Amino acid sequence: MSENSDRDKAVTAIATLRTARHQFEELTGYTPESISALTRTDDGWEMKAEVVELERVPDTMSLLASYTVTLDDDGDVRSYERTRRYTRGRADTDC
Repeated sequence: MSENSDRDKAVTAIATLRTARHQFEELTGYTPESISALTRTDDGWEMKAEVVELERVPDTMSLLASYTVTLDDDGDVRSYERTRRYTRGRADTDC
């Protein structure tokens, strides 16, 4: 694969991510704090987003959530689902 092809794919992934983040925020009202995964699938993309659902003091008590977002080839949101809810700073037990 050529260097230009790799660069084109990276640009496509970045553009897809930007589109998906914006649409996810519009749909849910949550701004993704981070994107933990972006995966190419047979019929589009899958994105995993981490959001703050409830801010608390101290910050370590804030409630966060993980969402799986399914995207089409253009990065448009097809569906989203909350897959996990947790307090900030709480590590997974299977890590």
